[in-house]
Amino acid sequence: MEYEKLLERAQEKLPKRIQSKERFELPKVTGHIEGNKTIITNFQQIVTALRRDAKHLLKYLLRELATPGIIVGQRLSLGRKISAKIINEKIKKYANEFVICKECSKPDTQIVKEGPVLMLKCTACGAKHPIKSKV
Repeated sequence: MEYEKLLERAQEKLPKRIQSKERFELPKVTGHIEGNKTIITNFQQIVTALRRDAKHLLKYLLRELATPGIIVGQRLSLGRKISAKIINEKIKKYANEFVICKECSKPDTQIVKEGPVLMLKCTACGAKHPIKSKV
């Protein structure tokens, strides 16, 4: 009986857990349109949140959006008018393919090359999955 009372008292003194559904949140694209170009002003922030190389994300976006583009400083300049909604969808698709672990759904991953195959290796759970998409 004494043990159960001590256990209850200890549990009451523990800090309350804040249940967060996701600790990994992708920043939404912010930018504007200049003539026939789309300028993404927070591209570097997105790259930092994904923890991937800016050139890798750039290559993926250019292929998916079928447009030319270039990184200028902290910004990304795309060669045609594209809505933020479409760009956000493509970045989310990139995160699901190249960042999020298929087993534990955490973003703590690295891209590792094993022979001719690119693998997504999770540092949280240790799972490895081949990356099917080519960039």
